[in-house]
Amino acid sequence: MKNNLRVLRAEHDLTQAALAQRLGVSRQTVNALEVGKYDPGLPLAFKIAEVFSQKIEDIFEPEH
Repeated sequence: MKNNLRVLRAEHDLTQAALAQRLGVSRQTVNALEVGKYDPGLPLAFKIAEVFSQKIEDIFEPEH
């Protein structure tokens, strides 16, 4: 799944560690999300969308 998490995080001036803390996950999880090695479940996807005040589908898109 593709995402623009790294861009959003940079726009909000958040480190991976700071975002991880806000989401209640590890920094390694944030890194795995950003590089596409991990797809979040719905609860985490909703938390991410809430942090950035965006819709889930504006952050994540399926790879074709």
